[in-house]
Amino acid sequence: MNLCIQSPVKCDGRSSLFSALKTSNFSEERLTTSRFWGFHGRNRKKNRMFAVRSVSSSAVGTVDETKRDEISGGESRVYDAIVIGSGIGGLVAATQLAVKEARVLVLEKYLIPGGSSGYYERDGYTFDVGSSVMFGFSDKGNLNLITQALKAVGRKMEVIPDPTTVHFHLPNNLSVQIHREYDDFIAELTSKFPHEKEGILGFYGDCWKIFNSLNSLELKSLEEPLYLFGQFFQKPLECLTLAYYLPQNAGDIARKYIKDPQLLSFIDAECFIVSTVNALQTPMINASMVLCDRHYGGINYPVGGVGGIAKSLAEGLVDQGSEILYKANVKSIILDDGKAVGVRLADGREFFAKTIISNATRWDTFGKLLKEEKLPKEEENFQKVYVKAPSFLSIHMGVKAEVLPPDTDCHHFVLEDNWKNLEEPYGSIFLSIPTILDPSLAPNGRHILHIFTTSSIEDWEGLPPKEYEAKKEDVAAGIIERLEKKLFPGLSSSITFKEVGTPRTHRRFLARDKGTYGPMPRGTPKGLLGMPFNTTAIDGLYCVGDSCFPGQGVIAVAFSGVMCAHRVAADIGLEKKSRVLDAGLLRLLGWLRTLA
Repeated sequence: MNLCIQSPVKCDGRSSLFSALKTSNFSEERLTTSRFWGFHGRNRKKNRMFAVRSVSSSAVGTVDETKRDEISGGESRVYDAIVIGSGIGGLVAATQLAVKEARVLVLEKYLIPGGSSGYYERDGYTFDVGSSVMFGFSDKGNLNLITQALKAVGRKMEVIPDPTTVHFHLPNNLSVQIHREYDDFIAELTSKFPHEKEGILGFYGDCWKIFNSLNSLELKSLEEPLYLFGQFFQKPLECLTLAYYLPQNAGDIARKYIKDPQLLSFIDAECFIVSTVNALQTPMINASMVLCDRHYGGINYPVGGVGGIAKSLAEGLVDQGSEILYKANVKSIILDDGKAVGVRLADGREFFAKTIISNATRWDTFGKLLKEEKLPKEEENFQKVYVKAPSFLSIHMGVKAEVLPPDTDCHHFVLEDNWKNLEEPYGSIFLSIPTILDPSLAPNGRHILHIFTTSSIEDWEGLPPKEYEAKKEDVAAGIIERLEKKLFPGLSSSITFKEVGTPRTHRRFLARDKGTYGPMPRGTPKGLLGMPFNTTAIDGLYCVGDSCFPGQGVIAVAFSGVMCAHRVAADIGLEKKSRVLDAGLLRLLGWLRTLA
């Protein structure tokens, strides 16, 4: 989630994401030449050094010799991969490739990495741009993907365990705390629904079957057949378990075990946090990853804020000899005879690579970066099955610490009166208070409140500036008043800082079509069958992030990045591959997607 900017701020050593966002025409900024090109102290294999060539395309024209020299710093070079965008998915893909000695260039349009997992600073507060609920930071299993990604590039972050994943405040005064310890959570939930104890154990037991199967496997690309066959021969039962649940959704599984409508509505709320849709529209595998990892690895908040994850990955990328270029606004992907070979920036410069990885949404990738190209058939099919998930209204606030009771949990989900409002715009409220875990994010005697609720961009389009600002304040005031009544009396009068962002803000600053955060099925999906993976119909072009399998959330986009890096590494000769098996598997996956 992102916020509107009131005024630019300078931050020594930790540039605010928003410190220059209001400047419409950036001058290009890069790291120093030796650090930017990142070739010092590393021996590169000769077969990875080849010349940047002129490319002709109806969309982009021709690159002349003079510009080529400007692009390459006087040397002719082509990257193994260019990554468009430095969200967590893009950075994980980039770092995973870099540690395999691929030459990677990440292009980020702003001053710092992270995208919706970035940060900004105001008046002594350090705000997470997006969610503060962090999965993937444990020290065990195979789903601790953030820990693994940081370790791969020699980084480690200090984290603070969160004893309660989220505290639900629901209709009919239903209050449920998701305790870190699974037994404590089950005890609390069965105390609310004693007649459904067997059903509760049955549903969450199925979640654990899926989670344990995933957690036992080495996670790589599901589009790479040698890996899949290897995993099947090593762990056949686990693979068959995942195959069984792949086409199923969480709502159908829940209804096999549970009859109580309020308990089923609670599971809808559980899934809504995962995927912004109810349980019937949430793939069972996605739900299981989150509903179990919060107990297995736990929620662990990084000291200093979520933005440190992307910052650490970016530093590790450079240490591996690859590069990240900021204020690099990619406007188009260059094709040559139908193959993705490079990118063009807003300032006209062009960079070339064996492969292009887009960390933009599928809609931005094919609708904007490739806007002059015909939409591939598989993307048409994807857009028939999925629509853009809603965006958010976000409120970042600083408040006086005394307004919060001493035992306040870090994360809250509020749906006051009617279960039917769960998926309605502004119907439910998610609240993060990261200073409960890390007080250093705010001045002494203050707390941070990050509030967000679903909202569509259509509700904000066409408004003159004064009306737009007035509406932001009115809607935000209504949300704050609801929290004041439900949780924190006196909240309004305790506010010391406030910024409000809308879907227009998310679209503008995070380059997300309509401010969306991933795909949402049009109807009841058949599990994950309809989700696109990393490869695309365009040779040399890959996608990564929340509009690819397995979907939204930090742990999901990190998984997407790991899978993408493996598939790309195989395609450029850094991993073993079988062309015959590749072709067969990709056809099979394409056919499976048509079944969704």
